[in-house]
Amino acid sequence: MGHRAGVNTYAARTRRRARRARIALRKSGVDYFRGDGSDWLAFAGLLLMIPAIAVGTLLDPVWCSPAALVLPIVAGGLLLRPASLLGLYATAAGALIVESVVLGPYTQGPARVTPGTVLVVAACGLFGLLIAQFRARVGVPWRRGGTMLFDLRERIRVQSALPRLPQGWHREMALRPAGGQSFSGDFVVAARTHGGRTLEVVLTDVSGKGMDAASRSLLLSGAFGGLLGSLPPHGFLPAANGYLLRQNWDEGFATSIHLVLDLESGDYELFSAGHLPALQLHAGGGRWEEKAAEGPLLGVYDGAEFHPVKGSLRPGDVLMLFTDGLVEASDRDIAEGIDRLTGEADRCVTEGFEGVAWHLIEAVAKDVNDDRALLLISRPA
Repeated sequence: MGHRAGVNTYAARTRRRARRARIALRKSGVDYFRGDGSDWLAFAGLLLMIPAIAVGTLLDPVWCSPAALVLPIVAGGLLLRPASLLGLYATAAGALIVESVVLGPYTQGPARVTPGTVLVVAACGLFGLLIAQFRARVGVPWRRGGTMLFDLRERIRVQSALPRLPQGWHREMALRPAGGQSFSGDFVVAARTHGGRTLEVVLTDVSGKGMDAASRSLLLSGAFGGLLGSLPPHGFLPAANGYLLRQNWDEGFATSIHLVLDLESGDYELFSAGHLPALQLHAGGGRWEEKAAEGPLLGVYDGAEFHPVKGSLRPGDVLMLFTDGLVEASDRDIAEGIDRLTGEADRCVTEGFEGVAWHLIEAVAKDVNDDRALLLISRPA
């Protein structure tokens, strides 16, 4: 009985209430910043800012201009839901009316509510409302939208990373989206299969470029990453083609090249789905050879067949995979672009191919408004 009485004392009940309140407040804050909770806290804070600004304007309109009401309006467009935003706008409109009445007509001197002030505040309010409505329709609050895009970019970068290769092999990849953006229609997925003996790499170019192709590229990179290594090499492109057909996209085709390289012998197979040929440098002869496999575009028709081309990388050889943005331009054909790429790559033969992927993109396609990707796999002598 004594213990129960101690538990139900006033101090114990107060501690329990305080703990529950603290947990509820913390949960509310976490939900808010995740975009899941109510916006009442931000609404209350911005609502209190408006009379504070109005009082400051009435006391000293020179230092606290009537146009300062755009501050809570802009913040509200970023923080509040559309319904709360309308309440904030109504309060701001009331504050403008009070300021114009107390300060007098704008024709009697400076630092008054002018038609220009009203237009600026109204324009900011309109843009804020449009942003809030778009955010509500998409379902991604601004507090998480930027973080989500950053996280997606980092996941794409990590997923595109090439696995480590055993001693005697070198690999590198450079990807440059169109227009200097962070998202690209070109992507790479890679994995070491068969106990690490085999390197499988898939370079894909989704139709479109930059942000227009980014969402499809993201979806396909995840799907292709799951297929790679789960199927035998000859089954990857047919499965990828079937997946793309099931999406029923209006602009749903893609080109892809699939490299299957035996890291012990250097023998490889290349499967292509309408992609540009790979280029192999033969160290013995110092010449570049095109390696073109047969296969249609992904996402065009069902039952497509993909026939590989075989080759072997000897010590000193280099294999280069790339997308059309690197060699195709309106003022030249692809063959000329490939000649330019191989000519620039020849300059790297004496010094080796470490760290040259990005340099090659800069040298042959720096100002091209298209996604560019280049993958190099070499076997140093």
